Amino acid sequence: MAPGSRLRGFLVGAVVVVGLFVLVVAATIALITNQRRPVAEPDPPSASATSERPDRSPAPEDPEGIEVVGERRLGERRMELTLRSTALADVTKVRLLLPRGWSREAGRTWPSLWLLHGGLDDYRAWSRSDVERLTEDAQVIVVMPDGGRCGSYSDWYNGGDGGPPRWATYHLKELLPLLESRYAANGERAIAGYSMGGQGAMLYAASGRFKAAASFSGAVHTLMPGVDIAVMLGTTAGCFGTDWKRIWGDPRGDREVWEQHNPYHQAAELRGVGLYVAAGDGRKGEGELFGDITEELAHKAATAFAGRLRELGVPVETHFYRGRHNMTYWNRELRRALPMLLESVGVKTG
Repeated sequence: MAPGSRLRGFLVGAVVVVGLFVLVVAATIALITNQRRPVAEPDPPSASATSERPDRSPAPEDPEGIEVVGERRLGERRMELTLRSTALADVTKVRLLLPRGWSREAGRTWPSLWLLHGGLDDYRAWSRSDVERLTEDAQVIVVMPDGGRCGSYSDWYNGGDGGPPRWATYHLKELLPLLESRYAANGERAIAGYSMGGQGAMLYAASGRFKAAASFSGAVHTLMPGVDIAVMLGTTAGCFGTDWKRIWGDPRGDREVWEQHNPYHQAAELRGVGLYVAAGDGRKGEGELFGDITEELAHKAATAFAGRLRELGVPVETHFYRGRHNMTYWNRELRRALPMLLESVGVKTG
């Protein structure tokens, strides 16, 4: 090859690399901007509706590793728990929406719908949605746990040493049994989440513990070029001071660990689970100056993930639309997916 041709090839390659880096940085900034919007808190409850009850004497049937240190009623259906988790080596919180007629002494149990938040958010994030209104007549316990700002719904690799935070262990082996031993939940479960929570919903469903799962703009192919860099930069920028390699290691040297936490590579484990996958295109709309690069990446990941499911013969309902990476669209997708999610656990709708 002539020197001039080699130089041109090098320059083109450099431009492509720089361009991709700029796009991913922009996606990370957009993600932080979208996810840091204030959470709309519920109306302040009356004094009679609120109680803080430290519970330092777990019942014999409670699972090991978790302790209820506070229980607060925020209204007729809303309850907030403060928990001490061994898996996290920390105190954390979870919000519940209880069905009408719920009580520990009711002599019955209820199915549960888990809603997972995205990166840089927390357990209060779904308070921005219409979930309370959408489930007001549903006989289901809605579970909204904290998953860490950059937790990735995973037990962190920590250079191969393991140890806290172990988010998957906390959710699936501490919180889940606690809800079933103390808060009248049963073994019929569905799960949904947005962004990082969409990844978590599919990973947790692949564990065999949920009948149905929905991903809204989810990080469902974390090894896709561009998405992988966004995950790294998102952790670095959104959780300042956190080494992104603590979560799954380096994708070059620890690829197997990444694959174990990548819904795309775990797609075969979702056979028999009711599945819903949605994402917007992130394209610039009328009157908008810029598109939404975060949602563009989510759309590419969702398309690849859905394609992989179909290659494996795993049924999936998809909805790809014009839209961006924010709660306006996730709220709409929850409304669309909710009948399937509830019916999968035996809750009548309509």
